[in-house]
Amino acid sequence: MKQIAVAIHSEYVPGLAEKARRFVEALARRCPDSVVLVGGYWGHMKDVVDAALAVGLKVVAFIPMEREEVRLPSGVIAVRTGCEYRCRSVFMIRSADAVVVLGGGVGTAIEAFMAYAMGKPLFVLVHTGTPTDKLKEAYPEYFDTRNAVRVVYLSDPEEVATRACAAEAGAIKGFG
Repeated sequence: MKQIAVAIHSEYVPGLAEKARRFVEALARRCPDSVVLVGGYWGHMKDVVDAALAVGLKVVAFIPMEREEVRLPSGVIAVRTGCEYRCRSVFMIRSADAVVVLGGGVGTAIEAFMAYAMGKPLFVLVHTGTPTDKLKEAYPEYFDTRNAVRVVYLSDPEEVATRACAAEAGAIKGFG
């Protein structure tokens, strides 16, 4: 069983819901016993959760204290972290075997940087129309000189799922 954290925008971005759905459906085909980790149930995180439940994947939501009132669908495991947004991301990323960035703003970018700093296999979907698309320009392979993990940028959500399923902790350097 692989735990895959999905970082995605908490606001609406045209076309991103479809990319999220394609990623989740491919994940279910390639890793049917995987667990999807998310940071809440609003914005495009809701799209990921709904798609994952529709294809029978398990979902764990790491809820920040500011949004503890959010109602989760039946079957979603809630972890009420008791801390604010960025703090809850630490729990989510630390719990992941691989991290997928499906497009987002600063919160999503922070989760990408956390994954890198923690040495988690990191896959970033590009051409999403979100600020995280710029990560590839700024950091084509690594986020810093430590070369903790090679960041893998892909434009196909289904290929992101394939790579995330195949990732092994600490084995991503030189992958792809």
